[in-house]
Amino acid sequence: MDIKTIPLSRLEMDLRATLIECANSGQTYVVELPDHRLVSIQGLDPNEDDSLVDDLLESSAEFRELVARCKESPSKPFIPR
Repeated sequence: MDIKTIPLSRLEMDLRATLIECANSGQTYVVELPDHRLVSIQGLDPNEDDSLVDDLLESSAEFRELVARCKESPSKPFIPR
């Protein structure tokens, strides 16, 4: 697995482009915060593994409520800007 470390300022400069780059490259991005803590961002392939969604449904009442609300409302396609 490839890992790329970037400063928070790069993520803030163009969030959308950085997230798309992360998702397309398959790399894990590690974002270094100003206080030297680290946060990782990793793209997920929705066709490969549903275990994340299953884990969230099992462990998070808040996520289950969000899913229920989404099912009740009309769906709109996601269109990136």
